[in-house]
Amino acid sequence: MIAVEKKRVIAFIGHNGSGKTTLCESILFNNKVTERMGSVDQGNTVMDFDPVEIERKTSINASIATFEKEGYRYFLIDTPGFSDFIGEVILTTLVADNVCSVLDSASGVEVQTEKTWRIAQDYKKPMMIFVNGIDKEFSNFDKAVEQSKKLAKKNVAVINFPLEEGLKVKGIVDVISQKAYLYSGDKVSVSDVPPELKEKTQKYRTELIEAAVEQDEGLMEKYLSDQPIDNADLLKALSKGYRENQIVPVFCGSAIKRIGVNEFMEGLQKFGASPLDVPLKLEGEIKPDASGPFAALIFKVTVDPFIGKLTYVKVLRGQIKAGDTIYNGTTQSSERINHLYVPFGKKQNEVPELSVGDIGAVPKLKDSKVGDFLSDIANQVSAKKIYQFPDPMISKSVKAKNAAEIDKITNGLTRLAESDPTFHMEFNPETSEIVISGIGNVHLEATLEKLKKNFGVEVELGKPKIAYRETITKKSNAEYKHKKQTGGHGQYGHVKIELEPLERGKGFEFVDKIFGGAIPKNFIPSVEKGIREALKSGVLGGYPVDDVRVILYDGSYHEVDSSDIAFQIAAIQAFKIGMQNGNPTLLEPIMSVEIYVPDKYAGDIMGDVNSMRGRIQGMESGENGYQVIKAEIPLAEVLDFSSKLNSMTSGQGYFTMKFSRYEEVPRNLQDKIIQERKAELAANK
Repeated sequence: MIAVEKKRVIAFIGHNGSGKTTLCESILFNNKVTERMGSVDQGNTVMDFDPVEIERKTSINASIATFEKEGYRYFLIDTPGFSDFIGEVILTTLVADNVCSVLDSASGVEVQTEKTWRIAQDYKKPMMIFVNGIDKEFSNFDKAVEQSKKLAKKNVAVINFPLEEGLKVKGIVDVISQKAYLYSGDKVSVSDVPPELKEKTQKYRTELIEAAVEQDEGLMEKYLSDQPIDNADLLKALSKGYRENQIVPVFCGSAIKRIGVNEFMEGLQKFGASPLDVPLKLEGEIKPDASGPFAALIFKVTVDPFIGKLTYVKVLRGQIKAGDTIYNGTTQSSERINHLYVPFGKKQNEVPELSVGDIGAVPKLKDSKVGDFLSDIANQVSAKKIYQFPDPMISKSVKAKNAAEIDKITNGLTRLAESDPTFHMEFNPETSEIVISGIGNVHLEATLEKLKKNFGVEVELGKPKIAYRETITKKSNAEYKHKKQTGGHGQYGHVKIELEPLERGKGFEFVDKIFGGAIPKNFIPSVEKGIREALKSGVLGGYPVDDVRVILYDGSYHEVDSSDIAFQIAAIQAFKIGMQNGNPTLLEPIMSVEIYVPDKYAGDIMGDVNSMRGRIQGMESGENGYQVIKAEIPLAEVLDFSSKLNSMTSGQGYFTMKFSRYEEVPRNLQDKIIQERKAELAANK
C-alpha cells in the first residue's frame, strides 16, 4: 500500500489550447506508463477519449490518469479550458491537493487562466505554474512570469527558465541547482549555466530565496546576516511556502517536445502537497487519517449507455474495500460496493481497496449524486454543500426529429443531467416544451452531440417559448346564462360575476358573495371550478390568466335542470366576457440579472442592457477589477444575451439571473406576440 504522504493528486487548469492534455500525455509517456505519446490532433490521447472530444479536438470533460512510480502514486486530472465546462473544473479542483495553471508562453495569462485561478484560490489550493510552449516562435517567458505575479498577488518563484526561446530553444536552466539541462531529441545532458545567463539565474535565485526565507525564521536570520542558504534548506522552505499557499513555483517547458516535463515532475515529488497537507475544508474538518473511519466525497458522475453509472470519489479518511457496505448521508441509504477501480482515461483498473487520498470509481451506485458524502454507517458524515456552480446562462428548447423517440430523448437528457450539474433539463407544462439550460452555446452543443453519439437520438434546437401571462387592467362585470333543453332533463346555470385586477404576484382569488340562495351552496364549488379552468387560457393569446379577483355576486338556478357541469360552463363563458370587458393585457417575466464584467467593458454593457428594455438597478465593484452590474431585464430579451456578452467582453464577462416578477408588456409589442401565438395555436390544431 502506498503511504498517504507519497500520493500526489494534481489538477491541470488553464485556458483552452494552453497544452494541459498534451502535458499529461507527455508525463505519462516519459514515465513509461504509455508506449507512445498521443496527440490531440490525431485524437488518440489518454485524457480526451470521449467521441465528442476527439471530434472537436478539445477537452470537454475532466479526466483522470493514475500511475505509480518509485513508491509514489500520481493522479493527473486534465480539465477543460472552455468556460462553458467550468463545472468540471470546480469539482476536480476541489478534490485536488495540487493545482497547476498551464500558460501558453506566447499568450501568457488569458481569460480562462484568471477564471480557473480564482476557483483554485477560493478553495485555498497550493498553486504552481507551468509555462508551456517555450519552443513556440513568439514565446515570451519573462512576460508570462510578470503577468503571473499580477494574477497571483503573492510570491511567484521561478524554478527554471528557458535556455533560449522560440525556434532556438535548447533546454532549461534550473535555478536551485544552477545547472543547464540541454535537450537533443530524447537525450538530456547537464552542463553549467552559460555565462550570458548567469546574471539572470542569480536574479531568479535571489527572488526564490527571498520568498523562501519568509517561511522560516532561522533561514531569515541566515539571509539577513549574509550566510549562504544551501539547497536542502531552500527546498524545505520552498515546500512549506508552497503547501501553505504562500509561494507559487513556476516551471517551464514544451509539453509536445517533452522539454522540462521530468523536471516538473521531480518538483511535484519533492515539494508537492500530499492529501495530509490539504484537508478538505468543511464545517467540521475531516482529517485525512489513514486509520480513521471511512469517508469519501462524490465529485463526479458519468453515465454510459452500456456500462451504466460510474461514481468518482475522493477518499478523505480511512479506506474502503470491495465487498464493503457504504452509507450515503444525503440520501440516507446504504449500498454494497462490489467493485472498485482507479481511473486511467477511459479505462478502469480494478483494485481491491481505496485508501485515504485516493481517487477511485465505483460502478452502479444507485442513490448517489455529485456532492454526496459516503461513509460507514457507524460514522456518518453530513456536511453542507462546499462548492457553488454558476447558474446556466443560456436556454434552448429541444424538439425530437423523430416523434417516436421522445422517451429516448428524455431518458438520455436526464442521464446527461445526472453527470453534469451545470446542465439542466426540464419539461415546461405551460409551453409543452423540453427546455435545456447550460453555461453557453458550446456547452449545449457538446451535450447534444453526446446525446446523439451515446444514446443514438437527435433533436432540433429552438428558442424556448416565453411563459407569458394575461390579466385585466380595470374592473368589469359579466353575466352568462347556460340554458339548454334537449328533451328530458336540460341544462341550466346562470352566474353574474365581477372581475378586479390584483397586484402583481397575487395570483387568483375567488370570492363568494351569494346571498339569499340565488345559487345553492352545492353549486358554488362548480362555479369556482369553471373559473379556474378558464384561467388556463386567456382571451388575447390563450396564455394563462393571473392576478385577478373574481367575485360571484348573483345568478339563478333551476330545480331540475341545474347541474355541476351547467354552472361550470356558465362560469367559463362569463369569465371570458369579463376578461374582454376588463381591458386585458399581456404580462411577461422579468429577470433579476447580475452581470460581471471587467471595468473597461462596463459602459458598453450598460448600454446594451438599456437596448434590451432593461433597467439598471446599480453597480458595485467586484473582485479582480470586475464590476457587477445589477439590472432587471425581460426574459424575452435576455435569451440571447450570453453570446452577445461573450462577444462584447472577449469571453471575460458572465452573468447570473433569477425570476423576479411579471410586468406588463409594452403595448407596441403585444400585437406581434399575440399574432405569433395565434398562428402557433392554429398550426397545432
